[in-house]
Amino acid sequence: MLDARAPDGTPMFIEEGATCPVHAPDDHPKIPPAKTGVLLANLGTPDGYDYWNMRRYLNEFLSDKRVVDYSAWIWQPLLQAVILTKRPFSSGAAYKSIWNEDAGESPLLTITKAQVSKIRDRLVDAHGDKVMVDFCMRYGNPSTRSKVREMIQAGCTRIVFFPLYPQYAGATTATANDQFFRALMAEKWQPSVRTVPAYFEHPSYIDALAKSVERAYGAMETKPDVLVASYHGVPQRYLMEGDPYHCQCQKTSRLLKERLGWADTDIVTTFQSRFGPEEWLKPYTVEEVARLAEHGKKRIAVIAPAFSADCIETLEEINEEIRESFEEAGGEHFTYIPCLNEDDAHMDALVEVIEENLAGWV
Repeated sequence: MLDARAPDGTPMFIEEGATCPVHAPDDHPKIPPAKTGVLLANLGTPDGYDYWNMRRYLNEFLSDKRVVDYSAWIWQPLLQAVILTKRPFSSGAAYKSIWNEDAGESPLLTITKAQVSKIRDRLVDAHGDKVMVDFCMRYGNPSTRSKVREMIQAGCTRIVFFPLYPQYAGATTATANDQFFRALMAEKWQPSVRTVPAYFEHPSYIDALAKSVERAYGAMETKPDVLVASYHGVPQRYLMEGDPYHCQCQKTSRLLKERLGWADTDIVTTFQSRFGPEEWLKPYTVEEVARLAEHGKKRIAVIAPAFSADCIETLEEINEEIRESFEEAGGEHFTYIPCLNEDDAHMDALVEVIEENLAGWV
């Protein structure tokens, strides 16, 4: 990469092999060879679990109008004066319990790096240097804007933007897309772009989920009484306002059940991570697992189909808080089935989705 600066002083890194356009004067800015970018996006992660890193991360996350849509004059004083004085301590303790100390980062970041490495290898094998593959986070680092800038400076005249959320929700997919388009607004020369739609019913994704369940069940001496498919929750109001998330979650569970050849009673759909006073999508996972235990379901397994990578909501909330709720209600055997993470079947499914959205571009 060649160091340079834009007229406004912004650092630029020009790709090796960049040349002036044919017939352009010698002092014309050099332009790198054109390529197509594939930018994967996930929710985000704090840079550390100390108070100030947690506060910065939570402030960015909870100030997003897609996440909390209350009027700013009501929400921001409460957020700044109350929530952000206390929550960084409790959230920091939760992150500390799962932190990848060896790498100095959260598991979500570690797993996302591994996913992108495998996806990059597959796409480069298929398309050579015509593609550039990277990732960004909606909140925290690496930021969406920094990665969009890197791709454009590297010669990406087209970008496929892929939010890694199987089911669409305004608070996840939409806000990731919002941030992507904000990043494009800062660019003088915008690339052509495509955003990848939700893949909640894609056959390869459903098959990868089913295989993960089959592996987990195959390793057990006794099959669980029920599989709990726990999805991240959103306020019930969002469903009534037209958000398709609830319906897409239900369809994922149905397709998974059908792929496994199970009865309706073998799987239940629940929602976790409720925040604030209003009603969220039900049933709540933490309450449903206790109800199952009280009604004789002493063995359960939990899977989290809405998460493409294990994170605080799965490693800490499901595997600690929700497990505890089940066991306190009399449950005896609790199994958490990890997210698909960098599993090869999952990587193949994501690459298949990407290739479908690259059609005609490479």
